Amino acid sequence: MTDPVAAATLPPTLDVVAIGNAIVDVLAHADDDFITEQGMAKGSMQLVFSPAEADALYAKMGPGTEASGGSAANTVAGIAALGGKTGFIGQVAKDQLGEVFAHDIRAAGVAFDTAARDGEPSTARCLIFVTPDGQRTMNTFLGASQFLPAAALDRALIESAAILYLEGYLWDPEEPRAAMRAAIDMARGAGRKVAFTLSDVFCISRHGDDFRQLLSDGLIDILFANENELLALANEEVFEDALRRVAEQVPLLVVTRSEKGALAIGRGQSATVAAEPIERVVDTTGAGDLFAAGFLHGQAQGMNLVESLRLGAICAAEIISHVGARSMVDLKALAAEKLGLTLA
Repeated sequence: MTDPVAAATLPPTLDVVAIGNAIVDVLAHADDDFITEQGMAKGSMQLVFSPAEADALYAKMGPGTEASGGSAANTVAGIAALGGKTGFIGQVAKDQLGEVFAHDIRAAGVAFDTAARDGEPSTARCLIFVTPDGQRTMNTFLGASQFLPAAALDRALIESAAILYLEGYLWDPEEPRAAMRAAIDMARGAGRKVAFTLSDVFCISRHGDDFRQLLSDGLIDILFANENELLALANEEVFEDALRRVAEQVPLLVVTRSEKGALAIGRGQSATVAAEPIERVVDTTGAGDLFAAGFLHGQAQGMNLVESLRLGAICAAEIISHVGARSMVDLKALAAEKLGLTLA
């Protein structure tokens, strides 16, 4: 076992290690009528609680595209595409989708060594319906991902990263929630930073008190939220009031506001950037994940808040220009072109 005191004196060898749902996304186009008929809330995420329910919904999908996903996994894959060094911890099952996930994330350049789980349930999947306006409606069967135990944590991997990144989606099941609390202790014991993304208003409705306690206890160094999540977390109706309330509780707050751009407040500074121009929004799946990837990589590269926000906006704009949450272009080259900077 790594000595936390010794780990705290060593420089990090990885930029970010993330813990999150290990999910394979299945994406298909659908119209608004289909979303209504299925009783879904357009643009949101809802849980599917049984394999039978997931199979029934899958049978109603049109032609689909399969791609490894999961919010935090998308983020570290994006950082790796930008040239960063990353790792991921997440639970898959010993099945075909588990093999797909493991292959894809390793092929993206992300360190992934979590042992696959025997037996049921199967590897998690997210059935995503993309409407003509680019909005994605997600139906997630958490499967094996909700059984990530604290025993599966790689302490050495967590302690080797400058930042531990956690997703709110994985806070729902009890076992991985305990694992993430243990991971926070490992990271902080090694003198590393902890970043947390609220993920969805749905998560705040179920675990808002936990999230607020994490902030109150000073366990989160960087908090990512979109506008609606910020309002829900702060229990406020006015954006400026919510921003002020939450910014007082975390060293660095990063908020995305869709077409209104993004902002960051922390370290006695604040910065705002506009959304990157884009010809057409095709699919918003992964927009927040890749924004976080750009921002975190910018911070790892020593960029200021404006540059980090811009890099996040550039990555998000690329992702929403096509179907799927993994980049289809050379993100590193794109970022260098847009920012006029050479990324390591």
